[in-house]
Amino acid sequence: MQAQNLVLGDPQVRADLKNFVSRARSADDGAIRLQAVGTTLAAYVCVLRPRILGEGMPTILGMRAMPLAEPAELDTTVSLASVADRLARMEDADTQLPVPPMTVSESWAGIGAPRSGWQREADVPVAELEQAAHRGIREVAARMPDDPGAAVVSSVRVPVWSETIPGLGAPLPAGAAFAALTLGFLADPAEGGTASLFSNGRWLRLSTDRGHILVRPPSVLF
Repeated sequence: MQAQNLVLGDPQVRADLKNFVSRARSADDGAIRLQAVGTTLAAYVCVLRPRILGEGMPTILGMRAMPLAEPAELDTTVSLASVADRLARMEDADTQLPVPPMTVSESWAGIGAPRSGWQREADVPVAELEQAAHRGIREVAARMPDDPGAAVVSSVRVPVWSETIPGLGAPLPAGAAFAALTLGFLADPAEGGTASLFSNGRWLRLSTDRGHILVRPPSVLF
């Protein structure tokens, strides 16, 4: 039986999850996959994805692993809004998160990233990732007409965020840098930190101590 409540590790974990959900909603106010195994909760969100069949946008997910105070078994996909609502109702010292009962169906939630077999490709300066993200944001803004429809938005965003960042040794799309920036996974560039880039078959993973970005190319069918 799946857990009805998740007991988060402490109030700081609750605050971290609340921040993660808020940032994810700013990019794609859709769904969150909550996967609990033992005393670890993995929370997945989607930042970028193909909107129509054959579109060249990669699927780019963000994942954060957080400790639980009590073991749980759970794998459910629910709306970000429902989790945000429950987090907002929790008191500052409360750590018991009610799991929303209403599930949602999202194609990206059925994509299982490899858990092992990752090969380290490079250490990427955080400053380089932030520059790539801001460059893409400016380019999308410059190309976007007034009052665009959904099709126009996709036609503008796809070529910008699917373009690979040069010189990394692996075809990391600029959208991965955008996702890392949006979800708060990048430290202050002034601190001179790096993110680790891994590959596993067609998958790529960009990792920092704040979270992981998982990238699946658009040519792989779900």
